[in-house]
Amino acid sequence: QLRLVESGGGLVQPGESLRLSCAAPGFTAPHYFIGWFFQAPGKDREGVSCISKSDGSTYYAGSVKGRFTISRDNAKNTVYLQMSDLKPEDTGVYYCAADFDRAITVETMCTTSTGDFWGQGIQVTVSS
Repeated sequence: QLRLVESGGGLVQPGESLRLSCAAPGFTAPHYFIGWFFQAPGKDREGVSCISKSDGSTYYAGSVKGRFTISRDNAKNTVYLQMSDLKPEDTGVYYCAADFDRAITVETMCTTSTGDFWGQGIQVTVSS
């Protein structure tokens, strides 16, 4: 069983930045994908950004391209989502997920919101 622990959410003003972390303590599998997903109030969950642990390939949803950056630290089993120029419409719960299916791509994971394991979610609120 893989446990994913999200941290770094909170309340910020429009234009500010936050960094979310998704840690997988003690998990050292060489290949899997990690994705960040976003759920606004009353809406379906959607993919924001996904990354491959093995080769570092990334995918970004159009709404965050140029503002968010996903990265990984394999030594710490942690994936980060650096969010800049935050907007009120970025408000919602952010989840990280891990997927071990080698047949998918980072784009597939993000666009179909697949995941074998999910974190508990973390709130991000962007408001003045």
